[in-house]
Amino acid sequence: MLGLQYFSFADLWSPLLLAATLLLAAGYLVLIGPLAQQFPGSAEVPLRQRVLFLGGLLVLYLAQGGPVSLLGHILFSFHMVSMALSYLIAVPLMMLGIPEWCWRALVRVNPLRLSFLAHPVVAALLFNGLFSLYHIPVIHDYVMLHFTVHRLYYAALFVTSALMWWTLINPLPESRRAGGPVKIGFIFLNMVLLTPACGLIIFASAPLYATYSDPGVWARAMGYCVSGDPAALLQAFGGPGFFGGLSPKVDQQVGGIVMKFIQEFIFASMLAYVFYHWYKKENGQDDPDLSGPSGELGDGALTRV
Repeated sequence: MLGLQYFSFADLWSPLLLAATLLLAAGYLVLIGPLAQQFPGSAEVPLRQRVLFLGGLLVLYLAQGGPVSLLGHILFSFHMVSMALSYLIAVPLMMLGIPEWCWRALVRVNPLRLSFLAHPVVAALLFNGLFSLYHIPVIHDYVMLHFTVHRLYYAALFVTSALMWWTLINPLPESRRAGGPVKIGFIFLNMVLLTPACGLIIFASAPLYATYSDPGVWARAMGYCVSGDPAALLQAFGGPGFFGGLSPKVDQQVGGIVMKFIQEFIFASMLAYVFYHWYKKENGQDDPDLSGPSGELGDGALTRV
């Protein structure tokens, strides 16, 4: 399917990243299990919360180390699926899976003073700005062709994504300050900020990225995620067109649509949820405001970091 049969197990499943993912999962289970008593106010972590973290970790692995990652080097549409899974789905799931007492310990020892970076407007501008900057064609192709820069940029996207999500998934009740209207405005801001980049991709009159349209550049980029000589890849397949029935332009348009659709669906769902609970609160009804452990979304920023 999609040419995956031509690649080895190591190419498809990235054993080193798989090992790192398993170690991180084991570390999480040890932290919330045997080591939990070392943290003030620690309590047993519900099964649901454990599933959230481990599920988010699995999604992140599939997006960055599994077949989705490999396909993301072949087809731009899968690249966008990988980005959406990594930063719009995996990050919030993992954050929801971390208990309050872990967050308090992290905030207490954090030397970086992240309150400014986690301010809703700053965090939204940081993540969406980095994402949009990454998809400027010359920058995207450069990042895809330089492994160290690629990993550092993706790490920066992960951190800024977590800062952005903190405004909505705040597990610390004592640091929540924003009300329903602020959260609604924040969601709208994120929906708007990503639109120009997606619009550029969707409505471009020609393929923008050499990584997905120039066979030579594609082979060099593939050399960082599969074994063997990139020249052999080029000789065997001739370019990314071998693996899909879509032209580079159509593949690019599909990628932009997929990314925007996933983002709109996630944030529109959150918008409806936040508005519903804000409406209940304004009408004097109980409002279990959103927080991490209970599966609800909180507001505010790292105001006490």
